[in-house]
Parts: sequence; structure tokens; C-alpha cells
Amino acid sequence: MKRLDSSAITAFKLVPSNFPSPSCDTDQKNSATIHEESRQPCKGLINANRFDDFGLKDTAKCFSECARSGNESCNLGNLQRYWLNYEIHLAEESLTETVNMGFLTALVKNISTSISEDLHFSLTPSQVPKQVTEDEHQHPDRVRLPRSLFESFQGSRPMVRLAITILDVGSGNVFKGPRLSLGDGSSVLNNHVVGLSLGHINVTGLAEPLEITFSHQHQPPNVTLSCVFWDVTKGSSGDWSSKGCSTEFGVNRTICRCDHLTFFALLLRPVLDQVTVKALTRISQAGCGTSMIFLAFTIVLYAVLRFSRQRFKFEDAPKIHVALSVSLFLLNLAFFINVGHGLKGSDAACWARGAVFHYFLLCAFTWMGLEAFHLYLLVIKVFNTYVGHYFLKLSLVGWGLPALIVIGTGSANSYGPYAIRDKKNTTTLELCWFCEKTATSALYVTVHGYFLITFLFSAVVLGLVALKIFTLSSATAGKEKGQHWKGVLTLLGLSSLVGVTWGLAILTPLGLSTTYVFALFTSLQGVFIFCWFVVLYFPSQSTMTSSSGTARADQALTVSHE
Repeated sequence: MKRLDSSAITAFKLVPSNFPSPSCDTDQKNSATIHEESRQPCKGLINANRFDDFGLKDTAKCFSECARSGNESCNLGNLQRYWLNYEIHLAEESLTETVNMGFLTALVKNISTSISEDLHFSLTPSQVPKQVTEDEHQHPDRVRLPRSLFESFQGSRPMVRLAITILDVGSGNVFKGPRLSLGDGSSVLNNHVVGLSLGHINVTGLAEPLEITFSHQHQPPNVTLSCVFWDVTKGSSGDWSSKGCSTEFGVNRTICRCDHLTFFALLLRPVLDQVTVKALTRISQAGCGTSMIFLAFTIVLYAVLRFSRQRFKFEDAPKIHVALSVSLFLLNLAFFINVGHGLKGSDAACWARGAVFHYFLLCAFTWMGLEAFHLYLLVIKVFNTYVGHYFLKLSLVGWGLPALIVIGTGSANSYGPYAIRDKKNTTTLELCWFCEKTATSALYVTVHGYFLITFLFSAVVLGLVALKIFTLSSATAGKEKGQHWKGVLTLLGLSSLVGVTWGLAILTPLGLSTTYVFALFTSLQGVFIFCWFVVLYFPSQSTMTSSSGTARADQALTVSHE
């Protein structure tokens, strides 16, 4: 049975403080503090119950300003309550019938309680919602409200006022809630939430549910979609909930059926089931263990060559290769410790494991970028490349820059427990990394953004080197056989140094197969580096006379003498 409750929702109100007595210094300070805080729109105080154009636009700025986790100038609870109250304001007090702003579109319509058919409205985000006929092809985004919803009011009122809003909440933290772990790629579809309200009339327990259709592109198999509504009773500031809602999946659309009126959205969450997580973990552990062995061989081999070959003491190229090997070895070791211990130990120990793992990950990214920088000097900018104390300066960047980033990230208390969950919200893997709920921005900037910058730089340099190699091979095609294949092998070797295999992370949203490939190739990077090191510094006699120009240059270049 449906249940229609006409109880009023108490609106959030700003109660201004009385001016303090001049004789009370403490009250003056408190009043000044309150007044200062009330001037910040993202505190949700100054614009509370102010729903004119200025108040709406001023509050909407917080969608981007509150993207930084831990932003003290933001009060998510107040902001979310503001938009819920605005929807009530539209239905109860607003004289306008439509609202059309860049971040908000709304329709307010009087509905007769004696209607004879269901109502349909289009929800195209770029347009104001409008009433339409039932046409599936022309209106891919739409809502259907059953006539039984309005018929139940026939005994008490001839008409009700309906407000439909489409709100673009941006990529920040407003209307994201604890349920969304933004660091793993979870999101609200198109960052749009749909609001349905009859003002102060609280509608729950509908016998015939309403339907909201969200159109979208075909989603990969490791992404789950779920219909949710904003539940103000969850936590201190609300959260998304699926209670009373069902989800029907289609090829390019998802239909949500819910038994109440409020704000709705479609959540996209990448998930890995427990079997897949275990398989990926075992592949990574096996690959990382193998890599650690070969990386240790590479380090020992360099130590032997440094004592047996005098020129190794002055060449910078092998030093850079070994520095990368050391960073990867320590990264693999930190991975084993982190995954093996899970969340065991104190909060401080978990914080430390997360920070150490983050540090060596950044060190690996940095040294890959420095490999690309050295390659640029080696092959592209051949002349006038003398740099005093070259390797020392590279080391300061390779080990020092990640330390500064980790110190800054750690000071914001960004490290802590992190969990991977499946479609049933069951935890499949726990480790110490970035806090799920409070360190989203730090993760995006210091890991995703940092990696993207180094990867793009390395890819550009590798592309220039490929152009140089194959231009040279075409010029000497008649003089030396097999030059083309040597160039290909050289590029493969160089790609292991600059971390091209990490670029496979960009393809992981395509499906589980690319995720397996990414886990395999990145964990075996140490093996590839060892093979390149052996081929480079232990060439056969034939290779000594006909090796590629890149390999000969790498062996012979001395950028500086320390």
C-alpha cells in the first residue's frame, strides 16, 4: 500500500546572532567569528533560504570550490540541505514556472488530482524539463509519474504543485556522500541529480513506483550502475541510498523505479569481484617477486661492472638505470608489505605504510621521467648537453621531489585504510593507501595527475626517438641488413625504462582483460630492465660492430664528470 504523509519538512534557517554588549570581550569575539564565518557562502549560512538568482549562483560556486577534500570553508551538510530546501521553495512559494541556469534547470507545474493518465516529463539536462507524451525514442531521459500518485489527493485538494529540477553538481564533493569513493573512479552519472517534490508533502511508500530513465553510453563489464536517492537521515550530512529503489539495466539506458519523491541519481562504480581481486593480486605478487629478483641482479651487475670497468665510474646512463631499478625494487617491496599486512596494526602504522608506498611509487614515476629526460639529451639534443654534477642533480629530483609531495600529502592526514568492494559492497581487499572518504583530491593530483604528466612526457620523447631511429634506418637500409628490426628492439628496451607499460592503465576501463594485461606487464618491468641492461652492456661481437646508434650512444655518453 502507498503511504502519503503531509508532514512538513523543517527548512534550515539561519538564526542571526544578537549584537554583543560592548562590555563583554568574549561575546564580541564570538560574534565576530560567527559573522566572519557567515560571509563564506560554502559554509551554507549566508545564503540559507535565499533563493534569488544571486543566492543560487553564489551557492553554486561551491560545487567546484568544495572539490578539495578537507576544505574547511565548506559545510557539505548545509550546502546539500540548501538545494533540498530550494526544491521545496519552488513547489511552495516560487512564482516562476521555469528556471534555466547553467547549473540548474527546473519546471514548476500545477497538477490536477483528477488526471486520467500517467504523466511524462523529459529530463534532457541542457533543456528545461517539460511535459511530453510517452515517446521512448525522442526522449531518452525522462520521468514517468503514475496517476495514482495524484489521485490519492482527490479527497483533500483539487490540485498539487510539482517541482522537477535537474542539478549539475560538478565533480566536487557536494551530493557525493561517503558511499562514493571518488578515488577509484566512482561518480554520479554526468554529475546530474534529478529532484522531484510536492513541496512540504512527504511522499513515500508508493504502491506504483515512479520511473526515471537515464540514458548513457555502454558501460564496461567492471562498472556497476545503481539507482539511488539522497537520504538525509544517513550520517551527519546525508548519503546516497538504494532503499525503495530498483534498477533495470538496458543497453544504453537504465530505468530507476522508486517508491518516494526526493533527489535521485545513477551511480557508476568500478567493481572487482573477490575472485578477480585474488587473481590480480596473485599475478601482481608473482610478477613483483620475479621483478625484485631481476632488479637485484641488475643492481649487483652494475656493482660488478663499476669495479671491473673503469669507465663505469664516470658514465651517467647506467647510474640512472640503477636508480630506477632501486626505486622499483623498493616499490615492489612496499607493495608486498602493504598487501600482506592489510589493515593490521595501529592507525599510525597504517599511515606510515601508505606514505611509504606512495613515496616509492612517486620515486618510480620520477625516475622513469628522468630516464626520458636523459634520453632526450642523449638522442634529440645531442650537442651542448654538459651539465655540472648531472647525476647529483637528477638524484635530488628523483628522490627529493617525491619526498616533498609525500610530506605535503601526509600533513593533510591523507593516508589511512582503503578498501576495494564488489557489487554487493563486500570488501574484497584492504590495504593502507589514501583514505577513502577524505583524500580524493590528493589521490587525483599526486598520483593520477603526476603519473599522467610523466607518462605524456616519456611518450613524446619516445616518439621523437622512434622518428630518429627509423629515419636513420631508412637512410642506411642498403648498407646494413636488419637495421629496422634492431630499431624496433631498441624502442622496446627504451620503453621499459621510461615506463610505457604503465600507460596500459588508461585502457583498464575497457574491461577485465586489459586490467590483467596491465597487472602483468607493470609487475614484470624489472625483468625487462634487466634484459635491456644485459643486452646493452654485454653485447656480442656482432652487436659491437653493428648495434643501433641509440645503444652505442648510451654506452659512450658522458654528460658530466662528478
